[in-house]
Amino acid sequence: MSAERGYLLRTLEGGARLITAPMAERRSAAVAFMFDVGSRHEDRASAGLSHFIEHIVFKGGERYPTARAISEAVESVGGSVNASTDKEVTVFYAKVPAEHLDLACGVLADMLFFPRLDPTEVSKERQVVIEELRMSLDNPQDHVGTLFDEVMYPDQPLGWDVAGTEETVGSFDADACRRHLSRHYRPERLVISIAGGADHEAAAAALEGRLGPPGAQRGSGAVLPADERAEGSVRLVSRRTEQANVILGGHAFSYRDPRRFAVDLLNVVLGEGMSSRLFQELREERALVYDVHSFSSKLRDSGFLGVYLGCEPRQAARAMAVVVDGLVRLATEEVPAEELARAKEYAKGRLRLHLEGTGAMSQYLGQQELLVGEILVAEEMVGAVEAVTAGEVRAAAEAVCRHGLRAAVIGPFAKPDRFVRTLSRAS
Repeated sequence: MSAERGYLLRTLEGGARLITAPMAERRSAAVAFMFDVGSRHEDRASAGLSHFIEHIVFKGGERYPTARAISEAVESVGGSVNASTDKEVTVFYAKVPAEHLDLACGVLADMLFFPRLDPTEVSKERQVVIEELRMSLDNPQDHVGTLFDEVMYPDQPLGWDVAGTEETVGSFDADACRRHLSRHYRPERLVISIAGGADHEAAAAALEGRLGPPGAQRGSGAVLPADERAEGSVRLVSRRTEQANVILGGHAFSYRDPRRFAVDLLNVVLGEGMSSRLFQELREERALVYDVHSFSSKLRDSGFLGVYLGCEPRQAARAMAVVVDGLVRLATEEVPAEELARAKEYAKGRLRLHLEGTGAMSQYLGQQELLVGEILVAEEMVGAVEAVTAGEVRAAAEAVCRHGLRAAVIGPFAKPDRFVRTLSRAS
């Protein structure tokens, strides 16, 4: 229990952990069921199965036996329900008026622990997910992100599309879903995080007896370690497009590494927001791009910093060169004190504003407990950001460059040679 830190934490019977964070004057409650399973827990044959299960459990459980019954139950009180799958976490979440928290918990628990897995519905959903895959392939802005994962983590689950392939999705049946659920979606691998107008004891009571049948198989959460080896620095898909879509970047630090806060500030300085270095230079001063932004991705044993560019194809190599030179400059010169102070205020303000929402707060607390086993409240995060020095930001940029920059490119280009040469400017 941690009431003095703004939340309460307990382990329920069966092993699930429950977090509640009361938020004064909120009339809503957001609940997230978070499992430590994602695409990195899959092999070639099962690639995309976690994402497929995210879809199929919405087809109904024992108490709410159809997709319509699930949606009507939540929407009848003005609420919403959804889910997402990533490389290490699958999240099912709902937001309802606070007095209907019991309903939200009941709907999520029913579809996750007592799914019908009707073979007819499984067959129908396979085609839905295949269309989702095709839609992503048709959208260069989405597809380039998948390609960048491939070049950062070649020939391993971390580099595969979270949704799998048409071939793997086409092979999934009710038995495959049942085995995967039994192995991974267990109470001891679950964190339930609730924020808003919620009472801790009432939330615990709402979950009692709902988290799975007794005697279910316990599965391992073990995964292969991230392999950061390079197999070519550029992944190019030649396609006739009016705009080039590019992501370039390099490996950084995991969410277990204290240096991650320096990467966060590096990201702010480099390309997060319209006042960042790259936005100002590439769009406002040179007009080389329509869209430019940087981002960081963190896993338990790896991470990377990336920069997205959307631009006229003839400008792609020039724009990429500006990014590479900007990273090299950050790796060799410390950020001036005034600029670093602005970046810190930006990062701290964004965090505080983000956590005003009940949904954001529930997932913020839940993911930390699930993945790290330690929760840093907002002001502790703020303190960690404030403590970062200019030297640590420079060292983070140096690490990104030292590991070797890589890129994914989609556009009307015959060969990747020019982009390979541009990346080599960081060597």
